[in-house]
Amino acid sequence: MTLKFSSKEIHFLKTDSDNFKIKPPKTYFSDLLRKKNNELEVFEKRLSETKIPGKKFLIAAIQISSSPDRPFEKAKDSFETAFKTFVDPKNGIWENLTKDLFVLAFWNYKNEKKASQLIVSLKNQISKTLKADILVGVATFPFHKFSKPQTIANAIKAADHAAFFGTNSLVSFDATSLNISGDRLYQLDKCKTAMEEYQKGLEIEPDNINLINSLGVCFGVMGKLDMAKLEFEKAMRINPDELIVIYNIGLLYQIEGDLDNAILYLQKAHGSELSIFEVELLLGHLLIKKKHHDQAIPHLEKASRINPRSGLTFRMKGEIYLEQNLPEKAGREFNTAIKLNPSDAASLSGYAKALELQGRNLSIALTLAQKSVAIEPDNKQFKKRLKTIQKKIKDACLPPLKN
Repeated sequence: MTLKFSSKEIHFLKTDSDNFKIKPPKTYFSDLLRKKNNELEVFEKRLSETKIPGKKFLIAAIQISSSPDRPFEKAKDSFETAFKTFVDPKNGIWENLTKDLFVLAFWNYKNEKKASQLIVSLKNQISKTLKADILVGVATFPFHKFSKPQTIANAIKAADHAAFFGTNSLVSFDATSLNISGDRLYQLDKCKTAMEEYQKGLEIEPDNINLINSLGVCFGVMGKLDMAKLEFEKAMRINPDELIVIYNIGLLYQIEGDLDNAILYLQKAHGSELSIFEVELLLGHLLIKKKHHDQAIPHLEKASRINPRSGLTFRMKGEIYLEQNLPEKAGREFNTAIKLNPSDAASLSGYAKALELQGRNLSIALTLAQKSVAIEPDNKQFKKRLKTIQKKIKDACLPPLKN
């Protein structure tokens, strides 16, 4: 990340898999596309060498849910039986890509509606025979500029898309499938490849805000801030009230050092009915930088209610209370932050300072201060606080002066 923050909790936002109301899969079929196995390469070769009448076909990637009492061979036999039942061997091919993922291609169908009905019938037969959930991703050729091998990949990406809706879903490849594929690559720190997916998606849906925002995020984390801003502004023209885009523009202004504009954008996002942790956290952060501590506290309180597992919000409140010479309140906040993250050097040092200012538990304060310096030995403030505590303890141990 190229952001000028010490905390990883302040970052660009994406409407990616983690933010969908539907549940993302534990594993992604599209991972197979980056490290192709022999079966996938064989299927691609067979499809490229097959003469297809009319030069149009449909591909389906099909997962049969696994079960301890269902041998792999039984699932494979059921798939083959269903394939032969619904597809003339002259008009289709299939391959077993992994233990539970199959792929088939067929052609010579009357229209796409008939082809879709065939896939549904095949899905239902396998499900009934095996009493299993069947997940299906479907892609057609020709579609936009995608090649034959890319159509296989599209069906696999559509299977990932289907997995978001549960283990018994069927989804046709579309721009959202590419958004999900791009998000997966983004999760794997493959930003450039993710951008290619988002751009392909925008060729299908040029006004898709999620894709535009995701493209902007990639530019942002790559340090291309001007290009990121162009994408976010494009998304804002489509929907001026898109919260995540508003936040991302505010973050860009913050990175550029324009705190006033950053705060204006974030306050607009804050005024929405929805509550977003990052909006409240960053607003609190910026208001602290502007020395508006009393205004920052409500945003940090809200952030800690949205995400009570974030130690950063408690640490930031602790730092404000130290600044306001309220060591008892500061101590409570730092204590909570340390419980959430025992290795948070800033909170350890802050709590030590809060105890020292109250003149109590100096031995505990010493331990906390020593630990903070051990974690960040070059931090001058932490070392200064440690020396102050050591001096207080030393002075308290000196014998009284005689007249």
